[in-house]
Amino acid sequence: MSWGKLEKPKHSPLKLLLWAAVAAFLAGILNLSSIPEDMLRTSRNKLHMQKASGDIVLVAIDDASLREIGRWPWPRRNHATMIDRISAAGADRIFLDVMVSTKSDPADDNILAQSLKRSKIVTLPTQTREGPNDGSARDLPPLPMFAEHAELASIALKYNYQNAVWDIPYGMRTATRTIPSFPAKMARVAGTPGELFTPDYSIDPASIPVISARMILAGKFDPAALRGKTVVIGATSEILNDTYFVPGTGKLGGPYVQAIGAETLKKGIPMHFGWGLTFILALAATYFGAHVGRARFQSAIFLSTVAVLLVAPVFLEANLIFVDVVPGLLLVSTVASVLASRRWREGGLVNAHSGLPNLNALLTNRQGRSRALIAARILNYAEIIATLPSDDEGKLVEQIVARLSVGSPGRQLFQGDDGIFAWFEDSHLPFANHLDALYALFRNPARVGGLPLDLTISFGVEIGSNRSLANRLASALVAAEEAAHDGLKWKYHDPETLQNASWKLSMLSQLDEAVDKGEIWVAYQPKLDLKTREVIGAEALARWTHPDKGPIAATEFVTAAEQHDRIGKLTDFVLDQSIKAAAELNKKRSDFGIAVNLSAKLLSDQGLTLRLAAMLARHGLKSERLTLELTETAALTDTGAAIEMLASLKEIGVGISIDDYGTGLSTLDYLKKIPASEIKIDQSFIKGMLDNRSDRLMVQSTIGLAHSLGRKVVAEGVERRETLDALIEMECDMAQGFIIGRPMSLESLLKRVSNGRKSFAA
Repeated sequence: MSWGKLEKPKHSPLKLLLWAAVAAFLAGILNLSSIPEDMLRTSRNKLHMQKASGDIVLVAIDDASLREIGRWPWPRRNHATMIDRISAAGADRIFLDVMVSTKSDPADDNILAQSLKRSKIVTLPTQTREGPNDGSARDLPPLPMFAEHAELASIALKYNYQNAVWDIPYGMRTATRTIPSFPAKMARVAGTPGELFTPDYSIDPASIPVISARMILAGKFDPAALRGKTVVIGATSEILNDTYFVPGTGKLGGPYVQAIGAETLKKGIPMHFGWGLTFILALAATYFGAHVGRARFQSAIFLSTVAVLLVAPVFLEANLIFVDVVPGLLLVSTVASVLASRRWREGGLVNAHSGLPNLNALLTNRQGRSRALIAARILNYAEIIATLPSDDEGKLVEQIVARLSVGSPGRQLFQGDDGIFAWFEDSHLPFANHLDALYALFRNPARVGGLPLDLTISFGVEIGSNRSLANRLASALVAAEEAAHDGLKWKYHDPETLQNASWKLSMLSQLDEAVDKGEIWVAYQPKLDLKTREVIGAEALARWTHPDKGPIAATEFVTAAEQHDRIGKLTDFVLDQSIKAAAELNKKRSDFGIAVNLSAKLLSDQGLTLRLAAMLARHGLKSERLTLELTETAALTDTGAAIEMLASLKEIGVGISIDDYGTGLSTLDYLKKIPASEIKIDQSFIKGMLDNRSDRLMVQSTIGLAHSLGRKVVAEGVERRETLDALIEMECDMAQGFIIGRPMSLESLLKRVSNGRKSFAA
């Protein structure tokens, strides 16, 4: 079957080069190439790894030290002890990478101040934060009683999407002074405040001398290891969350990054020339290569340019000269790929079996851009072909094409693999009747070699858009798949499907950033004491107000974060905000409690207990005022680690609540094993208890069972006064739901608690 002569397209290499250059230029200007750039630099570092000088020693507050002391933050007398012993050992300087900007126990504070006064070689950290766009910064300095006996340096680090530090400031300038950074001060290098340098991660972190803080505290160390050295005291334990991703190594404590930065400056002043020079080199080479007539020479030029861009930085970076190469690589690879693709397409636009134009030919059809695109899919094509002799596939295709051409014999059909056919139509034509008729034709079996073959077909329609033909074809094929799945003959492409898919793909990457930007906030739903009729607590609920999409359903982003192990940062944020809010609410009512949902994923997080204790101490909230709610399924996880984690949370005084009770498979044995102080009956039973006898019995029996085990009961989802009265009659302890109060802001909850009136009449 003949389908006409394909017009060989004429392409201008200059136009291609222009578009590729603009795209690569934008990638550089907008910093879109940072991810591959970081990966390439990390790979190059492995080719010239080197050891640290040994002049900088790290005194690590590691896991073993935390276990020995048994709490965090440490009493400041411990820091004083380390400073005294390191000074006595003859260290040149001491850098304390632990914030001392707030008051602690007065006696401990005085001990640390006296130690600093005796030592006279200590540098204390200040946490600088970016200020107005004038290069200045605001800082969080040490307490004056400490600062007067020590020098100051900034521990601020600029980290990226990966929590990796690729740029370190020489220092920061506040309204009153210039503060050097830790690395600059350690290396005794002066630099312009706000100016950044690139740390050399070819310096092996494992070669930095390390002594555990517990050995210093116990006096079990060799003083010679510290004599004349620059000593950095800081946290390296992952439990304390002061960690960064060190390229080529993995997650390490912040002091390692400070030390590597200082080691870099001790070698020399790094120079970073960005991507401009390599981009110009790539542009010149690509222009020359694109105008070379012979494909062999063209490929040689492109490959040589790529080799230079990949190899030359290895030698430059060994001498602290850093260049970015991804925009240049993008330019060369784009032009080379397009030119190679054009050569391949111009010789490969025909389906080998049928002689029909293939889908590559469809994608070059400029006239089709303004027309509707229809895709047909023979769903059982592969199964049918598997049963036919190899030379019979063409006969089957002829019958398929004959049926698809009914009503429009001049229709240009394009054939893809696995039973895909497509064509363009006038977008103003009514598709419904025509596609229904085509579908009916395929209800009759095809015959190849006397064998009847049932063909299952579905159609998808992309009515027309400004997107590329490749995207439009993909959308039409998706619509065809959806039609088959939904039992339909054909289906239009729904643009909402594309938008939703795009949003879901980007949501998780935006979630962590949303926490930092303040788009995530916490709402509080009040809980009513059914004996006193007073609001005595609230449940904290995460809320996300997206700047473009508005409020995002919590079920959407929380569930996605759980499923992809991204729930940790969100939970820490909600816990910190909720504990802070509860501390403020307890100023109004001393027995006010706050409940926060805890994901089952975090029951294996060994640092959770320490972080939680630190939050409670920081905000001054009694631990018994915090309750962690776990879904029944999570709480009943029969693993030693989960039960052990719940027990450790119980030990610090935090309450445990079994949420959504009744939806799992709980038993009396499980309820005895789990150290829960509260059971929360799922709202599905509460809402149905007035109309469904079994739901009412379940609620009543749960209350009785919980009370017999010494646990309190919370009913959630209470929306009717009659339900509330029934719960009071059953002696339920607390209730939560819209009739009591919808989720509200902290300000609204404070006003309600401040009123001091009973929420419901007795």
